[in-house]
Amino acid sequence: MPSKTIERLQWRYATKRFDSSRILSEEKLDILKETFNLTATSYGLQPLKLVVISNAELKAQLMPLTYNQPQVRDASHVLILCVEKKINENFIIDHFKRVEGQRNTPRTILEPFEKNLIASFSEKNSEEIKDWMINQLYLTLGALLTVCAVEKIDACPMEGFQPKKYDELLGLDKKGLESVIVLPVGYRDESDFFINLKKVRRGVDELIIEIN
Repeated sequence: MPSKTIERLQWRYATKRFDSSRILSEEKLDILKETFNLTATSYGLQPLKLVVISNAELKAQLMPLTYNQPQVRDASHVLILCVEKKINENFIIDHFKRVEGQRNTPRTILEPFEKNLIASFSEKNSEEIKDWMINQLYLTLGALLTVCAVEKIDACPMEGFQPKKYDELLGLDKKGLESVIVLPVGYRDESDFFINLKKVRRGVDELIIEIN
């Protein structure tokens, strides 16, 4: 018998039609927010932000900016995963202040790591830093999709949208953010053709290499 987790992962699919009448509870939404907050990121820096949209009019405005895909209009909520426009010395210093405040770690221990990280990022160009941030974002996306499956929340990760127009409409550029992934979440419409299609995967035997 497969575990409950595997059963839920088999249950999930990239939902094409959402039931617009069904809304996520605050409890379910809080689980997704905490998942975003708790997901591992390199150095623990969390160079990301999550935008949560529930307003129906705003979701409708996003639809043409998502190549008229109806998921953003019909989903309970639209989550937009964003990266910071830049990571500078102050961003890193703020991180170590949090470590000091929340763990009571002495500055004498933290300071060498802080200086090391500042020096490391100073050697990277903006494109390298952006690529690194996007890698962290995809770690978070994977966690969100897994938790959605466990909680029986439907989701559809989407790269097919116009990021600059999203950023302009939502004022993300003014907040120093760039949108990368759109993730409508909610509950599937039972008329969705894709509900009962068998999952197509390469399989464990082909994908897994065990070295004993």
